[in-house]
Amino acid sequence: MKLIIGNKNYSSWSMRPWIAMKVAGLPFDEELLPLHEPGSRERVLTYSPAGKVPVLIDGDIAVWESLAILEYLAEKFPQAGLWPSDTRARSHARVVSNEMHGGFMPLRRACAMNMWLPPKHRPQSDEVMDNVKRIDALWTDCRTRYGKGGDFLFGAFGAADAMYAPVASRLHSYGLPVGEISQAYMKAMMALPAWQEWLAAALKEPWVMQHNEPDWPLVRGV
Repeated sequence: MKLIIGNKNYSSWSMRPWIAMKVAGLPFDEELLPLHEPGSRERVLTYSPAGKVPVLIDGDIAVWESLAILEYLAEKFPQAGLWPSDTRARSHARVVSNEMHGGFMPLRRACAMNMWLPPKHRPQSDEVMDNVKRIDALWTDCRTRYGKGGDFLFGAFGAADAMYAPVASRLHSYGLPVGEISQAYMKAMMALPAWQEWLAAALKEPWVMQHNEPDWPLVRGV
């Protein structure tokens, strides 16, 4: 399998299937196509008609959209346990994953993922903070009801955690407050070897996307 991704510093959607595959130990090659560079969209279009990353290539099968990739992987590798085995937990994991896929637009617009951004509190609008409160409540509920078997939303790391991994990065970078249970969840997420591998690569990237740099013209890592 090959996973086509964008910049590790900025591409939150690319991070989702990448970290899921790394944590699950699924073998794959990666091809990084820097976003918003001359010719980048044309290169992505050779893999996906949507013109967006990520894209999973498996033989003659191409799957784009992060959540669709996670579903494909869960079907192909059931032993990876990307969804909980319990019916109730599995249903809820899909619900919260879809809520992430289609929601939280104020947070996503105002707080772009930026792995090299120096963490500090950056005040946000009421709309953004409403998103943060909902995420905090969602994480706390999942951890309380289903997370007793491990450090993640449903115990072991799975697809739902992959969907929220970039959110943990955003809340950390922009210093947005959450409760103790969510703080512990973020700490466990950022301690993953896969997270640290992604972060190390992001810090070495040369590409700068000005609209994703809230402290512009200050840019860390360049």
